[in-house]
Amino acid sequence: MKLLRSILLAGLLPLTLAVSAHAQDDLASIKSAGAIKIGTEGTYAPFSYHDASGKLTGFDVDIGRAIAERLGVKAEFVEGKWDGLIAGLDVKRYDAVINQVGITDARKAKYDFSDPYIASEAVLIVRDDNTEIKSFDDIKGKRSANTLTSNFGKLAQKYGAQVVAVQGFNEAIDLLLSGRVDATINDNLSFLDFKKQKPNAKAKIVDSDKTAEFSESGVLIRKDNPELRTAINKALTDIKADGTYKAISEKYFGTDLSAK
Repeated sequence: MKLLRSILLAGLLPLTLAVSAHAQDDLASIKSAGAIKIGTEGTYAPFSYHDASGKLTGFDVDIGRAIAERLGVKAEFVEGKWDGLIAGLDVKRYDAVINQVGITDARKAKYDFSDPYIASEAVLIVRDDNTEIKSFDDIKGKRSANTLTSNFGKLAQKYGAQVVAVQGFNEAIDLLLSGRVDATINDNLSFLDFKKQKPNAKAKIVDSDKTAEFSESGVLIRKDNPELRTAINKALTDIKADGTYKAISEKYFGTDLSAK
């Protein structure tokens, strides 16, 4: 009987260890490593990009660093193209994605989100001389430059546009201004920053979508990490309460987005 019991216990031990390992929240691993790895594009101004000196910067980057500080760890950024960025969570390239990831039901089915940390509008952008496109309804059959897997790309497809695949905002705007596409659907704050940098650019906004699916963004993490999600939400609450969020948003947008 003792031998049989030992065999049974030995057989159960790997299963118990596997369950324990699976049950461990990512927050414990992050604390142990002393760093949270954050996936981001690095090519999406003013949210995640490289400045003139080559340093990674941007609104989302600063938010990520502020969250890491509240967690008591360092922020380590891992850059990647948008179309593979979210999938990087599946293979554990990083612990979270902070890159204006829209909070959608489809994504929530597979991943978890923090509370929304920013809200903006999806806007329809055309060239100044375009008189045909005045609303989203007018892009049916037209060419819209968008990343295929983004909310903006899905919105373009919803209205029947032919999506021309690009890697990010800058490429979309370049195609638009050169006349190779008719429109692009993108983030309002990105467009405002672009116009601030290039006020003479011949582009304009003709329509916007304010629904939550296309406007609210959150920190994306793997499923079944309630402790990490709670810690990130607390960090977001704290940086809004102590003025850090206000300072970051005024740095990049000239306004306090926490009040919106």
